[in-house]
Formats: sequence, C-alpha cells, structure tokens
Amino acid sequence: MRFLLSAIVYILYYFYLYGVASENEPIQTFVIPHSHMDVGWVYTIQESMHAYAANVYTSVTEELSKAKDRRFIAVEQEFFRLWWDTVASDSHKRQVRQLVKEGRLEFIIGGQVMHDEAVTDLEDEILQMTEGHGFLYETFGVRPQFSWHVDPFGASATTPVLFALAGFNAHLISRIDYDLKDTMQTKKKLQFVWRGSPSLKERQQIFTHTMDQFSYCTPSYLPFSKSSGFYWNGVALFPDPPKDGVYPNMSLPVTKETVHAYAKTMVENIKQRAAWFRTNHVLWPWGCDKQFYNSSVQFNNMDPLINYINRNSKEFGVTVQYATLSEYFQAIHQSNLVWEVRGSEDFLPYSTEPYQAWTGFYASRNVLKGVARQASSQLHAAEVLFTRYRISFPDGPVAKDWALDKLRALRWAVSEVQHHDGITGTESPKVGDMYLQHLTQAMMGVKELLAAIFLLPHNLDISNILGSHYHRKGVHQALEQHVIIYNPLAWNITTIINTTVAFPAAVVFDDDGQPVPAQIQRSALSNVTYDLFIMVNLGGLQHRKYVIKFFQKPCSGRSKCAWTYEAKAVVFERRRVRDWTKTGRRLLPVLNECYKLMFDQDTNLLHSITYLHEKRRVKMTQDFWEYHANGYVDAGPISDNYIFSTKGLAERAYKAVEMEIIPGKIVTEIRQYFYREESDKDYAFSITTRVPECLGSKVQCHRLEQTYTLGPLPINTEVILRISSSVKNNRTLYTDNNGYQMMKRPYTTFANNTVARNYFPMVRAAYIEDELSRLVLVSDRAHGVSSQASGQLGVMLHRRLWNNLPWNLGYNLTLNDSSVVQPTLWMMVGSKSATSKLYQREAIELQHRPVVMPIDQPQKPWMEKEPRGSSHERSVELPPNLHLLSLSIPGWNYSSDHNVHLSDIHSGKDLHSEPDYDRVLLRIMHIFEEGEDPELSKPVTINLKDVLRGIGEVRVLEERSLTGTWDISSMQRWKWKTADDIDNSERLFFSYKQENI
Repeated sequence: MRFLLSAIVYILYYFYLYGVASENEPIQTFVIPHSHMDVGWVYTIQESMHAYAANVYTSVTEELSKAKDRRFIAVEQEFFRLWWDTVASDSHKRQVRQLVKEGRLEFIIGGQVMHDEAVTDLEDEILQMTEGHGFLYETFGVRPQFSWHVDPFGASATTPVLFALAGFNAHLISRIDYDLKDTMQTKKKLQFVWRGSPSLKERQQIFTHTMDQFSYCTPSYLPFSKSSGFYWNGVALFPDPPKDGVYPNMSLPVTKETVHAYAKTMVENIKQRAAWFRTNHVLWPWGCDKQFYNSSVQFNNMDPLINYINRNSKEFGVTVQYATLSEYFQAIHQSNLVWEVRGSEDFLPYSTEPYQAWTGFYASRNVLKGVARQASSQLHAAEVLFTRYRISFPDGPVAKDWALDKLRALRWAVSEVQHHDGITGTESPKVGDMYLQHLTQAMMGVKELLAAIFLLPHNLDISNILGSHYHRKGVHQALEQHVIIYNPLAWNITTIINTTVAFPAAVVFDDDGQPVPAQIQRSALSNVTYDLFIMVNLGGLQHRKYVIKFFQKPCSGRSKCAWTYEAKAVVFERRRVRDWTKTGRRLLPVLNECYKLMFDQDTNLLHSITYLHEKRRVKMTQDFWEYHANGYVDAGPISDNYIFSTKGLAERAYKAVEMEIIPGKIVTEIRQYFYREESDKDYAFSITTRVPECLGSKVQCHRLEQTYTLGPLPINTEVILRISSSVKNNRTLYTDNNGYQMMKRPYTTFANNTVARNYFPMVRAAYIEDELSRLVLVSDRAHGVSSQASGQLGVMLHRRLWNNLPWNLGYNLTLNDSSVVQPTLWMMVGSKSATSKLYQREAIELQHRPVVMPIDQPQKPWMEKEPRGSSHERSVELPPNLHLLSLSIPGWNYSSDHNVHLSDIHSGKDLHSEPDYDRVLLRIMHIFEEGEDPELSKPVTINLKDVLRGIGEVRVLEERSLTGTWDISSMQRWKWKTADDIDNSERLFFSYKQENI
C-alpha cells in the first residue's frame, strides 16, 4: 500500500513539474505588431528609406501614442538609427523615449541587422550586435533581452550562445528544415532549452521558441475576400509612396459587416497554432515584409477586431491582446513548465521543399563574401592600433574625432553586410553593388587612419622612416620603397608576406638596417610584375618598417642581392585528360620540413602528400568539377542565389592541365592551369600552391597556402574544388559554426535532392578524417562544402545562374554573376592530435594576416641625417589558446552605473555631445573546445596587467556582457526548468520517500 501511495504522489509530482494546459481555459493570444525590414535584399537602403522604412517609424510612433494598449517591436537598428538621425522630429524623439520607457515600443535583438547564421563570422556577428546595443543603451538606457531571428536561412548553434552572453532571456527562430518542423509541430516540441556550446553547456543555455509553419507573417488568406487579410495598409510601392495613400492589395476594412468573418478566420488560425504548443499562450505575429508604413489604417482596423473577439471570448474560446515579445515570453516563463534540452546541434542546412535546399547561398557572390571579410580584418587591425595610439599618445596629432568617424563608418558597413540577404549573396545586383561601395569607401577611410597613425610623430619618428626631405646625389642609386608591416594579433609571428613590385630584383632591410631573407619571381597574375616574398618577424600587436631597394636588372650572384633569391619557373608540358591512360609513373617531389608533396607529370595534378613527422602518406588529387543547373522551370528544379539543385552529379570542368613549378628558398610555388578545351589559349581555372621552404626558421611549415582563380563561368554552372583522398571518412565531414565551434556532418541519403542537401556552410574551417589522418582546410571567406564520396572534400567556390522563374526575374535574383574570383584556402595534413593544435589558430591567422602598407612609391633614396634606428614597440602576447577578439574604443557615452545612466537619460542630459574615448572594450576568447586537446583545451588564467603592459597601465577593470552594456554582477538571466532539474528533483524526492517509508 505504501508503494501505491508513493506512485500516486510521484504521478502528481510529475504533472506538477511538466504541466498540462487546461482545455477549459481560453487561449491567450499575443498579437505582436512588427515590420520585417530587410537592410538590403531587393532595394537599396536609400530606396527603402524613401519608399516605406522612414514612414514605419514615423507612423508607428504617432499611432502608439494614441492608445495605451497598442504595441510594436523594432528589430533591425540600421533603419531606426537612420530615421532617428535624419528624419525624426524632436516631438517624435520625445514620444519614442516615452514609449520605450513604458515598454510599448520594444527593441528586439538590437543589432544593426538580423544577421545571417550560416556564412557570417563570429567576430562580425558580435560587432553588429555591439553597434546596435551601444546606440540603444546610450540613447534609451535599454538592453535587448529577446531575439527575433525569423528570416535567416537555417539556425546556427553559435547564435543562441552569443545571445545568452549578451544577456538575452529567450531566443526565437523560424526557418528550419520543413520536415523537421512538421515533426516538431506534431510532437509539440517547437520550444526547448538550447545549449548551443558543448563547452559552456548549461552556463549559457537559452530558452528557444521555433515559429510554426506560418512563420513571421500573418496568414493572408481570407475565405470571404479576394484581397489578402490583416494587411490593411496593402503592399509597399517603389520607388515612391502613392500621394493619395492608396496602396495595392489593401485588405477589406473591418466593419460591422466584416468583423465577424475576420474574427472567425483569426480565431481558427489561433486555435490551429495553439495545438502545436504546450501552453495556452499563442504568439500571433501581425506583420510581414515592409509593413506598418501606414500604421493608422493598420491599428484602426485591428483595434475593433480585437475588441470584438474579446467581447465574445467565451464563444470563441480565445482572448486577444497587443503585446511585445517580452510579454509573451514572460507568460511562457511564468507557466513554470519543464522543457526539453537541445544540445549543440544546429539547424543547418535548411530546405523548404524536397527540391529546395537552401545550400546555394553558401557560395553565392564570392567576391562580396571576400571583401566583407577583408573589411572586417582591416577594421580589427585599425581598432587595435587606434586604441593603442590613444592610450600611448592621448594628445597625439591624429585627431580622435576624425579617427573615430573613420572607424564608425567601417563598423557600420561591416555590420550592414552581415544582414541575412547581404553576405549571403542573395540580394539583387544593385544591392550587392551598394554593399561593396559602402565597404570599399569605408576601407579607404580606415587606410587613411592607419597611414596617419603610422606616419605622424609620437609613434614612428618620421625622420627614421623617410630620412630627410632631399635626395642623395648620384644617378646610379637604386630606387627605394618603404613599407610598414603590422601584426594585428596578440601572438608573436614569423611569416612570409607577399607584395607585388615592378622590378626584377630587390633587397630588403628591416628597421635595424639588417638584410631580410626574401625571394622574387615573375608574378602569377601578370607578365609585367613580380612577386616579392619577405620573411618577417613581428611581436604581438607590433609593426615594423622595411626598406626595399630595387634594381632594374636581375642581380643573381651579386653580393648586393645575396639575401634575395631570384626564383625561376620550370614549365611542364600541357597534359590532356584523354591521355591519362597511365598515371603515377613520373612523380615529382616538392619537400619542406613538414611535407613531401608528389606531383604527377602524366597529369600535372597533385598525387599525394606525406606528412614527414609520422611518415604517413595520404593519396590526394585536386581539380575542378562543376554542377549544371536548369535554366527553365519546366525542365525541372532550378538553382538560384538561395537554392542549389543540380541536374545530376558533378562533371569534370576541364580537358587539359598545364603546370609550372618555381623552386625557391623562401617558398616553392606550384602553378596549375586548367583548360576547358584542349586547345584553349586562356585557362579557365588555376591553383597556385605555396610551400614554405624556410629550413630552421620559425615559419610554419605545415601551412600549404593555395589561391584559386575562377571565372567568368558559363551560365548555369556551379564550380567546386574537389579534393579526392585516401582518407576513409565514410562521407562524414566537420565544418565550423561561424568560426566558433566544429559540427559533425554525417552524410544523409534523402528520397530527393541528396547531393544539395549534403552541402554545409564553412566559414573558417572544414576537415575530413579517419583513425590515422586528418585533412584540414581553412578559408578566407565562406563556402559550401560536402563529402559526396569517402575521401572527398568538395568546396563550392563560384556560381553563375539564370532561370526564368517569374519571381526571380521580377526581383533580379537569378545570380548572373560574371565576376572572376580568387579565394584562398590554407591546407594542412597530419594526425588528428597534431592538426587539433593548429587549425583554430591557422584560421585566425588567415583572417588577420599582417597589414602591409607601402608608404611611398619607389624613388631615389632619402638622405639619412643619422643612422636608421629601431622603432620596435613592446609586443603584446597571449597564450597560444587565447585570442584577442577585440581591443577597441567604442565611443558610446554612458555611466558604468546603470541607475546613474538612467537618471542622466531621464533628466534630458545630452549624451551625444562627446564620445567617451577612455572606455576600452576588451574581449579575449579561448579558441579550443572542451576536450579538443589535452593541454590547450584547459582553462587559462592570465594577469591582464602583465599581458597589457606593452600597451599601457590597467587602472580600472569592469567585467561586462558580450556587447558591453551589462555589468556582469547585475545581469540576472531567467532560469528555465529543464530535464536536468527533474533528475535532481527526482533524486531528492525518492530520497525523501525512502526515509519516510
């Protein structure tokens, strides 16, 4: 009997913990007004601001102020900030401040954009959030605590971790694989607690809500009308709003005659959604793309509809209220249910239908992806350099306001392109051009800043850079060029940099006047220029000046060029694919301290790589293959800028290969040229492989640097670099999530579209492995990768597509990209234990290569007034498993004390009068996952005062949230009950039960 009693008690206890929604309670509906405002996509920022975006915030502000129960959520900050700075009147600003204070206008996510989650880099995701959060906190004293990631094409496991670190209480996603969403809906598992990091686990978990099949848009079908429903302001018009305020497709007004039909339609949809969730709370998003530009007509129709449903709530079984996202999540949190835990799995790739795998955008617009990463790298270098300059020379000649303006312009441009229709390459051509223009213009400004910091006094003595301002006499003097090379990483490095020059011979000196090992050879890209390779040693965050002396003629054998090796090419005969009947007979070795690469002279392809430390050989070839896509929808599924859908398996993209090898003493370079037709004069693709040859130096010999050239491509081709190896990986590969953590990607067979659905995003790294060997690639931009056969690693490098789908043609989204692209990959081969110590740092070093800045043109030497002296700064060095993620001066002006800051805001104090140049934002990241390496994965303790002594004295240190707006001691995130809590509670309960039996 005691057993039976205990069982009954346990069952009651179980229901108390897990909760059961009462069928007698009315469904509580949270109507969340919003407008999805793409920062780009089809229309430029300027076009969108003029056509609708500015009107959204103007009209929403005015309409919310008219009725206390109205609500609105604002998501992307770029449009809001443009409106706030250029459109909003003083009256509008006062209204906004009051609405924000009352919680009726709520900022969600708070970043500059709703960033993509597949092809964005961790550093850039943090940047764009920091930019938006800094503005919101400085201006309103608010810190977003909820996400609204409704439109990125798949969901990364990195995003919930970042949001948790920023202080968010809940996360919202929508676009996940269609068949998975169907299953989750049926089983009421659309809500869960996500532990996105296998290392941080429950410490940074976050409650996650997955939108149902209707996603973020209001259901538009009305059974009683030909017009769409609930969109009373219609569809936005471009380029100009209609003067009479009448837009296309405006919904029928809510009147006495239509209100019941509207209510019935809305209630039916609410009940359909309620069946997919565990509580009686329904999130009902009211809005869609480009909505609420005429908020008056929107609210004036929804107000009476809500009132009607609530007056008849017993009949309908539903109550309805305007709500912000926080109000919805508060209700879910207060339900006190126990939620299932999801581990570090992501929701990539994403498909909407059997033949609509959204894996094409991983490689769309390769040029834009590359420029965006270059801009990010340049921004990181400039932020660190300016911060160091300000600390060392607070009254130096580089104007701080001018410098911050340059940095802010590039922060804005890099943040903007992280949009989910930006760096993805899914935008129209004119929007892609807009992103590139904003990036390149801002990069030019930051180059001016770098030059000013390097060249003005109180940093490098300009007399030591250029000598005095008159030339030496004599006509036979060699021409000189001065170059500054800067290491933006907090690690000491020895590396090889490459600069293009116009002379066949050169010798290089460092800032101590000592000759530097170098190598010069004909350029791979031009017959009239030369590649000069220079070996450099740089401390962490250190820059040095180098002098290059040029000669008009080769000077091999002369003492003046003894430190520079003049390398000559060995050219191999073109080999036709159809003649590859016997291969592997004539193998040519290229060796360094780490590898022996064998090239097959019968094919001109790579044959194998042996990593010498373990004397283990991996057979390997590299070449180019291509998928062919349908151009006409009647012929079958199509590929476009989003979707990858091939007509069949990949086919070889060339018929002949040429090769030349340039043996060197700094690097040996292998150039392979691939021709579409046997007799073609111009090659279609190329691989340039650089093998470091520095015996006894600290140059990393395991790094094989490869640059590829592709394009223009024929229409409807998608080209991959295919690596075929002897690695027995069983078609399983590993790719990174945004440069943060690695994800295992097993091959899955589907009923349809298996090839496309087995492509995954690679932002920084990907590898395949077996028990003995691992083959690693790290990348300078995002690509799609796949392992379609055991030992294969395919990297989609470029796409050019056209189709006749009316939607694509109407918005110019067919991806007719005729560009020539030159992406770079670094390759490593070795044991799992050896490569585990390397690839994270290698990926970061590729992203943040040394900045090479020529500061003059080749000219006659300057007369030296005194011997050239060293300009070394103190280096800043972190342990090898820690990365200096950020060292910047954000400029946002707010008190560290939240209450003081709120008091300043509410007092009307002008916080924009002067940026804060004394607050430095420092982020340090552990780059190894838990258990990845026996030593490097361990926690690290450092003394920041000691580490940063090379920059200045640390006087005050505050531990803040990821974006800097929370003091960690005051950031109290919501606790969500999970199955772990149940397990602990069960143990306590049974312990109590046994004691009382």
